[in-house]
Amino acid sequence: MPMEFINQNILLVSLVVVSGLSLLWPVFSRQAGNSVSPAEATLLINREDAHIIDVREPAEFAAGHLPEARNVPAGKLAECIGELEKFKGKPIIVCCASGMRSGKALGELKKQGFEKPYNLAGGVDAWVGAGYPVKKGAKSK
Repeated sequence: MPMEFINQNILLVSLVVVSGLSLLWPVFSRQAGNSVSPAEATLLINREDAHIIDVREPAEFAAGHLPEARNVPAGKLAECIGELEKFKGKPIIVCCASGMRSGKALGELKKQGFEKPYNLAGGVDAWVGAGYPVKKGAKSK
């Protein structure tokens, strides 16, 4: 009987499964790495002078970025690691639009020996959604 219901309502069952996984994704993704919420990121910035690396493309960065962020597009992170070496022992918050590209960048920083890298959970979208300020323009530190 249950298999018959599943077969007749496969679209509905799929929708329920995908919705459930979507709701659980933040829980799993936070456990996978060093994710911080916008509030936690603010504490790191204010208390530990964390540096912010925005791995979005320059046009996305110019449209709005965290104050004091440095733009290093994800595709150029490996070649710019040398410029970031001086921050190896300091907290670094990596961000992108939603947290996906920055999650990959976080892995690269860990691989390169950075001691305190963090991924901004939800990215700039979450930052804006939490009511925090953004700066516009292409200038990066």
